[in-house]
Amino acid sequence: MFFIKKRFKIKTIIVAILFVLIVIIFYDNKHLQITHYTYISDKITSDLEGLRIVQISDLHNTAFGKDNKRLIQKITELKPDIIVITGDIIDSNHTKLDRAIDFGKKVADICPVYYVTGNHEYWISDYDRKELIEGLTKAGVKVINNEQVSISIGKTSFSLIGLDDRNLNDATLFNIVDDNKETFSILLAHEPQYLAEYALANVDLVLSGHAHGGQFRIPFVGGVVAPDQGFFPQYTEGEHTKGNTKMIISRGLGNSVIPVRILNRPEIVCVDLCKE
Repeated sequence: MFFIKKRFKIKTIIVAILFVLIVIIFYDNKHLQITHYTYISDKITSDLEGLRIVQISDLHNTAFGKDNKRLIQKITELKPDIIVITGDIIDSNHTKLDRAIDFGKKVADICPVYYVTGNHEYWISDYDRKELIEGLTKAGVKVINNEQVSISIGKTSFSLIGLDDRNLNDATLFNIVDDNKETFSILLAHEPQYLAEYALANVDLVLSGHAHGGQFRIPFVGGVVAPDQGFFPQYTEGEHTKGNTKMIISRGLGNSVIPVRILNRPEIVCVDLCKE
């Protein structure tokens, strides 16, 4: 009888632990987190003071509520001046072009939206990629692959640079970046592991994603694994600085090859510009 009771107690504890883990995993994958950053620089003029940029990365065709209602609501509540999408809006394993384009249309109704490709956009067929880019463009999203655009706010302007995922570590960035070091510059580049190259181009702020926060996060240790960085990667989330360049990495919103996150909630990044 004693052994039966002990065995039952052990089974009960195991079931309870598994239940708690399932609840944690479900919560980590369905509940959105907003992370706020303040970028301070002497290049930020009075006109740029308080400009709010909301970054969406690595959506991977994930839906947060019907027609992404919860995600759209969170973005709207932040009252962004600009929205940037830093790649992998679709997933090559279960590509839903209509869902991605519909999301682009909904966010373009909020404010100007700028988009660059991620690696998953190049893991789908040329036909699907063409349909995606054309669909997002028609929806009002500005696609800026390997392009620099000047955005005017009041009497000043800043440079927004978009780097195609195929050209993250070649000479492309150096060929398109403006030589005017007085102008504040933001680079949208999907993959963070090339920070050293981005810094050589003297861009001020990089917004990146790709690493999915390390997928599984261990308290006081960080992310466990990230694409192109392997185990215990260096660049998975948060702020990183190289020279005069600061990079902010989004943990992203969706999953791909590994279908779940642990201790790593889907993240919306919100960056406010502030003059020094």
